[in-house]
Amino acid sequence: MARRKEGSDPDRFLVRRGDTYQYKRRIPLTLADLDGRGTHVRVSLKTTDLAEARAKRDVHEAADNELWASLTLGESPNGARARYQAALRRADAMGFTYRSAHEVGREPLETILRRIEAVIDERAPPAAVKAVLGAVPAPRSTVTAALEVYFDEIMRDELRGKSEDQRRRWINKRRASIATFVKLCGDKDMAEISRDDARKLHSYWMDRVAPRSGRPTHTASSGNRDMGNLRTLYGGWFDHLGMPEQKNPFDGLGFSEGRKRSRPPFPTKWIVDRVLRPGALASLNEEARAICLVLIETGARPSEICNLRPDTIDLAAAVPHIRIEPRFDPEDPREIKTESSVRAVPLVGVALAAMRRFPRGFDRYKDGELRLSATLNKHFRTNKLFPTPAHKIYSFRHSFEDRMKEGGLDEELRRGLMGHTIDRPRYGAGGSLEWRQAGLAKIALPFDKCII
Repeated sequence: MARRKEGSDPDRFLVRRGDTYQYKRRIPLTLADLDGRGTHVRVSLKTTDLAEARAKRDVHEAADNELWASLTLGESPNGARARYQAALRRADAMGFTYRSAHEVGREPLETILRRIEAVIDERAPPAAVKAVLGAVPAPRSTVTAALEVYFDEIMRDELRGKSEDQRRRWINKRRASIATFVKLCGDKDMAEISRDDARKLHSYWMDRVAPRSGRPTHTASSGNRDMGNLRTLYGGWFDHLGMPEQKNPFDGLGFSEGRKRSRPPFPTKWIVDRVLRPGALASLNEEARAICLVLIETGARPSEICNLRPDTIDLAAAVPHIRIEPRFDPEDPREIKTESSVRAVPLVGVALAAMRRFPRGFDRYKDGELRLSATLNKHFRTNKLFPTPAHKIYSFRHSFEDRMKEGGLDEELRRGLMGHTIDRPRYGAGGSLEWRQAGLAKIALPFDKCII
């Protein structure tokens, strides 16, 4: 007989009765009355194989840990959720998928009888009986409470790689979507959200995206963002509870975005004659001005230049360049838009001159791309540096792409410099820095050094 041991012993809580393994564990004295199973848990694992017994033991062990944590928490929502997840694990350990009592009653008779036979042994603990027969109710949670669990538990790994500013904006967008739903439908229990509720939100956005009369007040992407945030919250919540089959009431509801309007590019002549004209950027603070000049000759996103670090700027190399990549520092993480956005961009022309003024990056705008965009857009509007009201600072990125096409640069080189996906298996490093530098030198714009 294997002696029960604590800690990391691979055979902890395992005992043998004849040739069959059992899971046996002492219940904490402070929880014995609340647990209701006496002083010990004893469950037949119905196997003579040690490896299988260990696997089933792990499930029961985790289930009991969660159950006892929930008993310690009393009737809090966290406790209810832990009890429910413990039931899911225990049912799984006994060879069944957890279903509510109502769902169990709708299963084939043969399946129902198998469930009953599994727990009819008088030694079966109450928790096992409830788990197999569906007597543990799903935890109840309002939409706003579920959202906090979504942030704190379900999406914790995704949020881990974001910077403080990225996390704040990511969370605030979802809070805004849920606030709209609550305003329309109330702070409903997640299990009570119906298709009618989802349609109410859809109708709310339809009146703004495609009103029967008058001009739209919002874009289709705004409505799709709210519908998508509710859809992922609902799906993530019930996946978290072990109920992935739950029908999502927000499925299939969205808005056609049609053909997206691309931001117009700056004409090259406009950049040379107006933006790079001495004095045009003089009233900007030095960092904002330098970033603007770097954008012109790199085609980078403003957020990518704002967040350059000293170790991603190499001005001493044979080919001076910047590297656009995520930050993996646990104390200061940051994501970038896509995997294909990771790239090295040679510095030529006005971009090289600007980076030589700021060889360690731009402390003022670290994690501050929204402030940068507001500063630059205001300056350009005030000084009539935009060709049309449709132009934005991001238009420099589109201008850069057009200039590369007009300069005859190889398509794969253009995609690599823009951080766009290359539609073929990727081999090597994507071309030498010298090759990239030679391409960019062909389209570098003339400038007066006094503008730096």
